[in-house]
Parts: sequence; structure tokens; C-alpha cells
Amino acid sequence: MARQSPARLTLLVFLGVIAVETALLSLPAATTDGERAPFVDALFMATSAVCVTGLVTTDVPTYWSDMGHVVIMIGMMVGGLGVMTLASILGLAVSRRVGLTSKLLTAAETKVTRLGEVGSLISTVIVASLSITVGLAVVLVPRFLADGHGFGESLWQGWFMAVSVFNNAGIVILDGGLAPYVTDWWMCLPIIVGTFVGALGFPVLLSVSSHWRSPRRWSVHAKLTITTSVGLWVLGTVLIGAFEWRNAATFGDLPLHGKLLASMLAGMTPRSSGFTTVDIADMSEATWFMQDALMFVGGGSASTGGGIKVTTFAVMLLAIVAEARGDRDIEAFGRRLDGGVVRLAIAVAFIGSTFVGLAALALLVLTDLHLDVILFEVISAFATSGLSTGVTPQLPDGAKYVLVALMFAGRTGTMTLAAALALRDRRRVIRLPEERPIIG
Repeated sequence: MARQSPARLTLLVFLGVIAVETALLSLPAATTDGERAPFVDALFMATSAVCVTGLVTTDVPTYWSDMGHVVIMIGMMVGGLGVMTLASILGLAVSRRVGLTSKLLTAAETKVTRLGEVGSLISTVIVASLSITVGLAVVLVPRFLADGHGFGESLWQGWFMAVSVFNNAGIVILDGGLAPYVTDWWMCLPIIVGTFVGALGFPVLLSVSSHWRSPRRWSVHAKLTITTSVGLWVLGTVLIGAFEWRNAATFGDLPLHGKLLASMLAGMTPRSSGFTTVDIADMSEATWFMQDALMFVGGGSASTGGGIKVTTFAVMLLAIVAEARGDRDIEAFGRRLDGGVVRLAIAVAFIGSTFVGLAALALLVLTDLHLDVILFEVISAFATSGLSTGVTPQLPDGAKYVLVALMFAGRTGTMTLAAALALRDRRRVIRLPEERPIIG
């Protein structure tokens, strides 16, 4: 299966990890009251951790015990790195080499096109993940010490937060969440930077680290991902800041520097990490709509983010621009993009939209919530963002299972899921005559 259908094996292993996490979170020791968590809540929390989403049906700081928090943190680390990448790392540690099977598995998870790059990518994954997580922890631990926490508690909180930030999980075990830090640059700036780096994707980190002195030599994928990510961040910051500037329930009563910081955080985190310092339920519907769009785009390919991916969005924009100009080719950064990339982008966007639409329809049937609230929760689950208007814990069990399936689909990737479900690879030798239908 590893050689013939690595995508299908990816799904099976992800399911296996979620099953193990669910079993561990179902133990009485995983909760603070010593009672077994309901199966749906254990499954939801395990899926949210492994799929680095952040949606929860329980109060994470108070409901889950220290053991439960450790299990959740391990799930975030495994899900962020990618199960297939982790499997290849373990294989490399045992055999001191990466075999063909391991390369195929890692290539399926990380979207590397040349198998020779897999070894370098694994090294980049190890170095980048550990160094960035440690760096974030080094910055955050003193912040918790300054709040009066003991050294051991500060070390644990800083490490958990660093893991959650880099893996774009959005899960916090702080009492009161991040609301007390709404104007705190020491806390929020590392979240913004860590979210941005984690959402770029390991192929981008590999390209940048290999040619960090020569940006011109970066791959087109890296250039597209970075430029589009920065553009979406700026757009989200400006629009959300404008929508919430006078909202007394969110940004309105903050000082100027607090409004700027809250806007920057709100412009960055919807696409992947889902951290928030204000109550999403108090935001305007215009802000919800903007966050819906950012969440649906998501992070970079082979990153810890979900959604249809930044490059998918960028390729479709480039295709629209090329068509508007009357250009025959779609070009970016001095390169011509293959026509198959456009078809793939359209397929990803359509499959993602279909998942969101079907899930929203199911929740409309299962609940009495309004469409705007349902659409927000559904897109957040698919994009593994984790932002919520606060209705997730009150959903009926059937609706929770719908969101579990959606988080899984969003994390594993729409095209990976489609490839895993495909019964056969269709190859046609004979091509039919060409004809153009009327569009528009």
C-alpha cells in the first residue's frame, strides 16, 4: 500500500493516531474529576489535537488533567509534523537511511515532487520544528514567570504554548485564555510570528533555508506562498481592524497600540492557528465574513494549516488575471505554470466547498442555529483554524461527529482524501476531439 497508494495509507495512519489519542483521553486519569470523558468529547478533542484545529467541546484548562494535557500536546506535535513525516524520521533513526517506501510516504504527506529531496526535507522538519518551538518557548517562559507562575509551571505553560503556536493548533491551557493578554506584545507578537512560520509549510522552509542569501533562487511555490500569505495578513489586519475599531465589545475600548496589536493578531490567526484575544461572538458579522474567507484559504501546502491552501488561492487568482489580460500562459515570478496546476486548484477549491456545503447543510438539519454561525463553525473545522463563536460545546452529538469528519478531511487535504478514495488510476491513450463550450 505504501508504494501503490501512499495517500490511502496516510489516511489510515492518521485514523490510527486519532484512535490512540481517543483511547488515552477516555481514561479516567485524563480528566480532573476522575470520570471517563464521554466518547464524543474524547474523540472530538483527539481529532482537534491531531488535526491541529483547536475547536473544543470542553473547557480544556479545567476539564482535562495534566495527563490529558500531555496527551493533547503529543497529538498536536504528531499532527503538526505529519504522521508520514514522523514515520520516516523514526525509520531514519533506526536504519540510518531513508528507503523508497519511507520516501514515498513522506512525499505523499509533504507534497515533495522529487524523492531525492525527502532526506533534506526530513532534516528541515526536525531542525525547524525543534528550533522554532524551543525559540518560542524561550520567549514565552519568561512571560509566564513575570506573571508570578513558578518555574516548573512557567516551563510547562511556555512549552505547551510554543507547541500549540508553531503547529497552529490554537489550543490554550491558560485559565481565562488569551483575553488578559489582548494588549500584551510580549505574548501576542510571538504568536503572530510562530503562526506565520508554521503556516508556510516545510517545503517553503526547505527552499528558504537552502537559499536564504539568494531569494531569487527560491522556488516559485515558496515565493507564491510567502507573498500571498503576507498579502492576506495585511488585508485581514486592515479590514478586521476597520470593522472592529469602534466595537466596544472587542477593540473599541483598547488603547491605540492595543487596537493595532489585536488587529494584527486577528488578521493572522484565522488562516490557521485560531488564537484570539477577544470573544469571537462579540465581533460584527462583517468580521465573521472576512474571517470565513481567510479560514477557507488556510495555510500553505504541507504546513500545519488547513483550508484549500494559499497556493491554490494564488493560482486561481493568477488564472483570472491571465484570462482578463488575454494571456495564453499563466505566469508567476518569471515562470510559466503548468495547465494541470490550474485544474488541480479548481478541483481542490470545489471539493473543499462541497465539504463545507454538505457539513453546513447537515448542521442546519441537526441544530436550530442560524446560517452565519453554522457557516463560521463549519469553515473553521474544515480549515483547522479553531475559531469559534462559542456554540461548539452546545452542539448535539450528531453535529459534533460532523465536525470531527470535517476536521479530518481538512487536515489530510482534499486531494489526498480524493486520491485515497479513488478506486483506480484512469489512463486514457485515445483523446477525443477538442471543442470549446460557451462560458459565462
